[in-house]
Amino acid sequence: MKYNFDEVIDRSANRSAKYDERVKKFGTDDVIPLWVADMDFRTAQPIIDACKAKAEEGIWGYTSRPSSYFEAVQEWEVKRNNWKPDTALMSWSLGVVPALSAIVKLFSKDGDKVLIQTPVYSEFYDVVEAWDRTVVENKLVEENGTWHVDFDDFAAKVKECSIFLLCNPHNPLGLVWDPADLKKMAELCIENGTLLVSDEIHSDLIFHGKHHTPTAALSPEIARSIITCVSATKTFNLAGLQASTTIFPNAEMKAVFDKFWGGMDIHRNNAFSSVAMEAAYREGEEWLEQLLAYVSDNFDYVCDYCAKNIPQIKPNCPDATYLMWLDCRELGMNNEELRDFFIHKAKLGLNEGYTFGRSLSGYMRLNAACPRSTLEKAMLQLKAAVDSL
Repeated sequence: MKYNFDEVIDRSANRSAKYDERVKKFGTDDVIPLWVADMDFRTAQPIIDACKAKAEEGIWGYTSRPSSYFEAVQEWEVKRNNWKPDTALMSWSLGVVPALSAIVKLFSKDGDKVLIQTPVYSEFYDVVEAWDRTVVENKLVEENGTWHVDFDDFAAKVKECSIFLLCNPHNPLGLVWDPADLKKMAELCIENGTLLVSDEIHSDLIFHGKHHTPTAALSPEIARSIITCVSATKTFNLAGLQASTTIFPNAEMKAVFDKFWGGMDIHRNNAFSSVAMEAAYREGEEWLEQLLAYVSDNFDYVCDYCAKNIPQIKPNCPDATYLMWLDCRELGMNNEELRDFFIHKAKLGLNEGYTFGRSLSGYMRLNAACPRSTLEKAMLQLKAAVDSL
């Protein structure tokens, strides 16, 4: 079927954090919300149909998880990424971030150091510091608008860290990692006994002819040394259903993880996530392909508009995710001034760049997964605000 991503959907009664939490986040609701990674599009019709059928059953008791659930994850990875993870080593979790948090707690000790690559989404800081571990930053290096790994710094710092949290593909920079770079990072982790944890939640959102490489697919040795976190929630706009899959290298680590969640009696999907995730993996690809084309055009629109009308702001055109990284340094503002400018002058609600890297200044993150008309209005407001300076 043909999907209409131009449709503007009123989310005022949608119980949407993206909209309802504007006052909490920005101090006002008079902003276009282009922040949290949540799309303003209806999901694929087969997913809606599956949830409708479940609703009409009228019985939503404790939910079992059939073997077909993880088989759908496996089949999707085979089809999209040529990777066949073992279903016996898969665990359900409430989401990728809760899974990362549990992994840090379970597979490191108090006071341990955990390596991250900044700028990276702020939850990487949160899940480390919540358990009294110390964040170590391997800062990605920018050259002429492109970013790459400082491998000398990585090699020095990974030696002192018990865990490396990898964002593959990368949020907020939209990087699709080169397999050679992934392999080099993974091998340095193995050499130093550092557990590699790969957050691959954005792995289906790939553009410009690029291809996602699951880190665990690089070699059998790397597969034996890595935990991978995936989910259909970002891909199909299902984050409110709270479900992800954590794929372990061995049964022993999986058992530790499962025991932790089981101790809180958190080990079942809810009734709707169970059917929605399967429907997404088995029947959602048509919707996804249309989404990717639409979002790619949104990227082009923002980049072209800024180049022609707001040259002081330089957006990237990401190869992955639906999130754009805006270089606003030419505006000459500090972080507080930039936040105030976007909220009160441009009336746009974006994520502040310094939350992705605490030493950063002059960046913002924009969510482009919305109807084109929303982006057009946002760009007009941003141009007027910059012109008024």
